[in-house]
Amino acid sequence: MTQSLKIDPYGFREYDARWLYKKDINSEGIINLGKGFGTQIIKHTKKNNPRIVVGHDYRSYSEEIKIALIKGLVSTGCFVEDIGLSLSPMVYFAQFDLKSDAVAMVTASHNENGWTGVKMGIKKGLTHAPEEMKELKEITLNQNFIINEGNEKKIKNYQDIYKENLIKKNKIKKKIRAVVACGNGTAGIFAPDILKKIGCDVIELDCNLDWTFPKYNPNPEDLKMLHEISRAVKENNADIGFGFDGDGDRVGVIDDKGNEIFSDKIGLLIARNLSKSYNNSKFIVDVKSTGLFLNDKILNKNSCKTIYWKTGHSHIKRKVHKEKALAGFEKSGHFFFNKPLGYGYDDGINSAIQICHLLDQQNKKISSIIEELPKTFQSPTMAPYCKDEEKYKLVDDLIKKIEKLKKDKFKIDNQEIKEILTVNGIRFSFEDGSWGLIRASSNKPSLVIVIESPTSNNRKQQIFKFIDNLLQKTNKIGDYDQKI
Repeated sequence: MTQSLKIDPYGFREYDARWLYKKDINSEGIINLGKGFGTQIIKHTKKNNPRIVVGHDYRSYSEEIKIALIKGLVSTGCFVEDIGLSLSPMVYFAQFDLKSDAVAMVTASHNENGWTGVKMGIKKGLTHAPEEMKELKEITLNQNFIINEGNEKKIKNYQDIYKENLIKKNKIKKKIRAVVACGNGTAGIFAPDILKKIGCDVIELDCNLDWTFPKYNPNPEDLKMLHEISRAVKENNADIGFGFDGDGDRVGVIDDKGNEIFSDKIGLLIARNLSKSYNNSKFIVDVKSTGLFLNDKILNKNSCKTIYWKTGHSHIKRKVHKEKALAGFEKSGHFFFNKPLGYGYDDGINSAIQICHLLDQQNKKISSIIEELPKTFQSPTMAPYCKDEEKYKLVDDLIKKIEKLKKDKFKIDNQEIKEILTVNGIRFSFEDGSWGLIRASSNKPSLVIVIESPTSNNRKQQIFKFIDNLLQKTNKIGDYDQKI
């Protein structure tokens, strides 16, 4: 007896697909997802038998899900090339290296066990954005599938090809002592090996594969993971600590003193270092990132330009591609390196390599290099509850209010609003470089609030009071997840 189809429509997210397996999707649902994606690929490539690279992460059920996905893809006429146990960036790399038409990576990234998902892309180096996800959802749920005959083949030892591509062009001279933490996720069989072979002295931390994740989820924003890396850095007198997420597309960084370095500040250090060799470059950063990029003396000296863009790895990736930027940085730890440093997609190991180059080229500790950046007072990301059906309209109303306050030369802590950016909610900046951000969350019923001031902690607090006062007056805001 065949099982009944189960596929929760809410699993189609903004950039990828994620479900609790088998609660929200079963294998029949995964087969249909494969049929939907295969149909979408054929529609966009206009090929009867497009070639698809498929990989999976190290969870107990990921291979089972991959087999079901492949079954669906093959039924539409796709020629599937299975590269086996992979990182997401390995699958993205394979699309360029094997000249395939599309990619599908079975992973729930850093989500807890029980979750599964698929990261997908058709255009090289770009994963699905909201438009593609909406189209995929409609094809899959309406079962508007193409039926044709495809095939499947396994490509063996592809891990070695991916590793060698990163190793061969990135050798370093200095013996950098690096703690490499993988949270028992898939990066454990990639990151230590690659970093050793470029010349690092690697101290492995939770790099053996264990799909139960016995200590913590492989997530570089997880405090348990960061505390473990910090402890290992101090115990081993290491130069730096790297923490990789479950599918290897993000990295978190701990300095030689055991302190976490926010990813937007790491991005600025990398941009500064790259600007010396690549004058006149463009860098893309998300709207949650530090304002230091705009007036940075080294970036300005090397005639580099920074563009602030929508938060979300798919948005930043596409903007890097469109602007032909050298690199892109997202505060969550997704870094994107374009040619000649990479292919434009996010790869946590390549990000760690670029940080190693930074240390290799400067005779200083990472903590000293960070101290050279101007000090700023940054808030954490704060998320007050706001209903999904109300949040976008609310942000639109707030944009109009703040634009009027700017026009009226209204002052907050004796500062007038100087600039307004509305590519993703509203980011309003002051004469001294302080700024506040209000945007709707992409994936949950909340707003996102971030503030930074290069002047004082008090100014940061005053901007927050101004934002919070605006929000409370709407009567559409619930509790914050955290507050300054």
